[in-house]
Order: sequence, then C-alpha cells, then structure tokens
Amino acid sequence: MPASITLSNLTLSAPDGRILLSNIDLSFGPERTGLVGRNGTGKTTLLALIAGERAPQSGTVSVRGRVGLLHQTVQMQPDECVIDLFGARHALGALRRAEQGRATTEELADIDWTLDVRIASALGRVGLGDVLEAPMARLSGGQATRARLAALIFAEPDFLLLDEPTNNLDREGRGAVLDLLIGWHRGAIIVSHDRALLESMDAIVELTSLEARRYGGNWSHYRERKAIELAAARHDLASADKRLAEIDRKERETIERKARKDGAGQRKRAKGDMPRIAAGLRKDRSEDTGGENARLAERRRMKALDHATAARQRIEVLQQFSVQLPPTHLPIGRMVLSIEAADVGYTAEKPVLRGLTFSIAGPERVAIVGPNGAGKTTLLKLISGDLMPSRGKVQVANGFAMFDQAVSLLDASASILDNFQRINTDTGENECRAALARFMFRADAALQTVSSLSGGQLLRAGLACVLGGAAPPPLLILDEPTNHLDIESMEAIEAGLRAYDGALLVVSHDEAFLTAIAVTRRFDLPTPDR
Repeated sequence: MPASITLSNLTLSAPDGRILLSNIDLSFGPERTGLVGRNGTGKTTLLALIAGERAPQSGTVSVRGRVGLLHQTVQMQPDECVIDLFGARHALGALRRAEQGRATTEELADIDWTLDVRIASALGRVGLGDVLEAPMARLSGGQATRARLAALIFAEPDFLLLDEPTNNLDREGRGAVLDLLIGWHRGAIIVSHDRALLESMDAIVELTSLEARRYGGNWSHYRERKAIELAAARHDLASADKRLAEIDRKERETIERKARKDGAGQRKRAKGDMPRIAAGLRKDRSEDTGGENARLAERRRMKALDHATAARQRIEVLQQFSVQLPPTHLPIGRMVLSIEAADVGYTAEKPVLRGLTFSIAGPERVAIVGPNGAGKTTLLKLISGDLMPSRGKVQVANGFAMFDQAVSLLDASASILDNFQRINTDTGENECRAALARFMFRADAALQTVSSLSGGQLLRAGLACVLGGAAPPPLLILDEPTNHLDIESMEAIEAGLRAYDGALLVVSHDEAFLTAIAVTRRFDLPTPDR
C-alpha cells in the first residue's frame, strides 16, 4: 500500500493557546508539496505534528510510512561531527577495521560493506564532498543544513518534511537542494519561501487563519489561481456595490411615490371627498406598507453590504502591496560609492578581500553575489565604516542607509512612529502617520514597539522610516533581506524597493527576489581560498 499522510478534522493551537488550524482536512501522497502562508499560521507546527513531535488539540493524524523531519534550527552538541548525523560512527569504525584486517569475528558478521559508499552518495546529492569527519561547529550554516538533509535521505524515508531547507544557503547550496528534490520520487512536504524551489513542486498548500487550501501544480500555477480569485473578488465587489446603488435608488423611488400618494390622500381628506373612517383606514394601510417596505429595503441593503464587505476582505488578502515614494533626485552618473584597490579584513596580515575595486554611479541596482565565505559581509562592513581598509580608499555618498539582517538602524525599544520621527526630524506627526500608512502601518499599528514586530514587519518598518520621508537616501544597502520572511512579506518588500528610485546595493542568494527588484548589474566575489 502506498505511503500517505491524512489529517482529519484537525485543530491545533500554539503554546499561548492561540488557535492555528481549525477543522483542517488534508491528505498527502507520493508527491512534492509546498506549504506556504504567512509567518505564524502554523506551517512549522504542522510539520512537527505529522512527525509525531506535537499532538493535535482535536482531530486525527494518520501516517502510513516513515517520515524524516529537517528542522529549521537545531541545537548542535559541541563535539558532534557529520558522521554522527548518520548514526554511523561505530559501524564505519568496524568497516575501517575490517578493511585493515583488524575486525573481530562479531564485527565481521554485522559489517555493512556498502555503508561508506552510500553515505558518500547521500552527501554528494546535496553538493557536499569529504566532510564526514568534520565537526559540525566548523561548517557554515548552509553546509550544516545540507549535511542534515543528506542524513535524512540516507535513511530513505517515505516522506521528507523540510522546514525552510534553503535558508542561509548560497547559490550552489540552493541549486543542490533543488536538484535533490527534482529527483525525489517519494513524498515531500516543504515549508519554504524560496520561489525557485516552489516552482519544482507538484502541489501548493496555503495555510491561512481560516483554512488550508490545496492548489494542484507549482508556484506559477498557484499564482495564476490567486490572480483568478482576485479578479473574481473584484467582480463580486463591483456587483455588490451596483446592487447597493440599485437598492438605494429603488428605496428613494418608493419613498417619493409614497409621498406623492400620501399627499393626494391628504388633499382629498382636506376637501372632505373621503369618509373619515375610510381615510383613517387608508392612512393606517399606508403606514403599514411604508414600514414593511422600509424593513424589506433594509434587509436587502444589509445583505448587499455583507457581500461587499466579504469581497473587500478577500481583495485585501489577495491584492499585492504597492507604494509610491518621494523621489531621491539622484542624477544618472553621480558617484554614490567608490572603492579603489582596497585590502580589508579582520587582521591586516590576512585580508579577506584584496585589491578590491568597485563603484556605483547613479540609480544602479547592484547585487553582490558569491558563495558563503567569499567576503560579502566583510564588503558591507567596509562600506558602512565598521571596517577600515588596510590599503586603498573608500568613498560613500552622504546619507546612505544600511539594512543589516537585524535592521539595527531602528531602536528596538521605541515605536515605529517614534523611529520615523527620529530619522525624519523635520516631519510632523500627520505626515509621519501618512507615510507609515503607505507601508500598511495605519492608526495604532504605527504605535507598535519595534521589538514586537515579526521579521517581515521589521524590514517593512525600516523601509517605511528610511524611504517614507520627504528626502529618501541616495543609496540603500541590504544584507540578505529575504531571510526568514514569508512570501507575502517578501513581496511587500519588493514593492517598496521597486518604488525606490535611488541606488541599490543588495546581498542576496534569492534569484526570484533579485529579478523582482530589477537588478541591473551583478558583482561576483570569487570563491575564497581554503
């Protein structure tokens, strides 16, 4: 019987008691399924539930087959090595002794003669070479993730459960994971915001606070379906608005007809043309009819209003964020960054970057690319002034803004509004409120403390404070801005950056992101010498 996962009438809550998923029914077979949704909708929790690490509040989880779960973050033991991920330290030791003729009779009876070849094959499938004996603490974050993924596929589970497998991976690592999944013919459920990875999926499941909805096909097909849903919601809103206008028009016409009829009756009564009893009965009938017509019109209006409200809510969810920003007035050709023959590193004797020459002129959009360890972070520290060159010269335009991954240009203890006013000192509160509203921080949302924001909200707040003022900076620098963001937050950031007309320097391994913000040039840092 084929492997499968079935969730029936499932309700799951967060540790704080907040309901994440309610009465969910889902099934998964031997296909690759991308799991998407806003941060906090329960994607990671759902994987833990399927893996048996969490229990549902109600409902059932049925798993037929073996699963292997790749956590997004893992606490490593100080002395842990790659070989320990495979649980093969003892078995490989016995194999080595057998190859040297030193194994005991008991060891020879249990030796797996293909073990080292199969482990090497698993590591090779994720693009790792001879790292079996390497301490985990010496691997980069991306290498450690790939090593854990290799150990998972070595165990040959029926389902891979992967939580953001390409986070912190460079281009080579992302490509290796993508190639692995393209060639994976068993079941896989992958939480990811990596749109290139999601393009290789057979289905997309979207989690929201209301439901879990399955879309057949890859990411592009999912986006096409969402566009159709948006068009349908807009059509429903237009129909509901038209119905409201029609109801109001008919009610006005009814009121006017009644007024004319009542006026005629009053004139007849005034002339004495109608008996007093008949006049009274006619007046009562008129009042009853008027009251019933008013109640009927109100019911119709409320129904149309409900339809319009539901359509607007769907549009707010489906419609992508867009924003307009004040211009920087940066002329084409004006130098905003110049680095000439610079050596820079953490010790003068061993620079990370040697003889670096690089510049940005005018509103260029430049991506810094290269493998992990090539010196991208070192380059940003050189530009920001956190590191000084031991040789060469660096010139940067006044007023540039640097977004590190923690968005540390914001005061975490202050509100978004207070940060905006600190960065844009000549802006009044009404102007601040209007600017923040353009970035979806309306009313009390602008009063949130920065430390309480999610990753996507944090970066959006930083862009709002820096780009929403009357004079945005001529140069914006971002370090891996899409790490740990959900796709909706990512698309909001992309919209903000597309609206910015100054110079842009960004470090990112996310090709879809670089395409979305219309990068015009790439600067490749070479693979570092090991």
